[in-house]
Amino acid sequence: MERSVDVATGESVAFSYELAGLGSRFFAVFIDLVIQIGVALAVILLIAWAASAFPPPAKEPAVSKLGEAILDALLVVASFMLFVGYFIVFEWRWAGRTPGKRLLGIRVVRDGGFPVDFTASVIRNVVRILEAGLGFYAISAVATLLSPQNRRLGDMAAGTIVVRDHRYERTTAASLRADRDGDDPLVGELTPAERDLVRRYAARRKTLNLEARTAVAAQIAATIRPKLGVSFDHIDDDHLLVHLATTALG
Repeated sequence: MERSVDVATGESVAFSYELAGLGSRFFAVFIDLVIQIGVALAVILLIAWAASAFPPPAKEPAVSKLGEAILDALLVVASFMLFVGYFIVFEWRWAGRTPGKRLLGIRVVRDGGFPVDFTASVIRNVVRILEAGLGFYAISAVATLLSPQNRRLGDMAAGTIVVRDHRYERTTAASLRADRDGDDPLVGELTPAERDLVRRYAARRKTLNLEARTAVAAQIAATIRPKLGVSFDHIDDDHLLVHLATTALG
């Protein structure tokens, strides 16, 4: 059964997100796990090759024990960074997506539809350690099925939800009446050149990589945000331009 969540704002706009289902979420985790295991195996093979090709010189027993202790500590830190830091860094720096989530077309957002931040990502992924240890996400699966917003324990702790990348916006009746009366007041201050720039960005954004898309959207949004009849500070530049191109300028 598909579930969705509505996010009401104070600017006569409501965002509706389709929640990611249990199947897509766990398949995304599986993809990420395959990537993590592949990286771990590659590192282990590299270390094994280096150890055989360059054997260390003989050392005193006390020195050897200290070296083993340091190596064990480094392995623990490396494992944590690979299997937990992986999710934190990708979700924080990649707009709520890991490689697995990106392939499945889902992402993590905070309550209210805001982009996930570093703190929220740390919380939800530290809790992931507990969830993975308790029956390999069995409790997470039960919590997700019982939660109205498909939240696992980490999402409940961090105040996040996992949604599908596409979303749609609904205007209120007052906004619809304004549209029928003439030019949309939302974009009434924009020049024809600025409107055309927004449309062209929306048409070509998929040809840009994430870094270029973020930079271009920021430049355009810096010019048009002060001229809009509504404040959209709660959404990022890319989604703002797409919203304008598909609704007010469509």
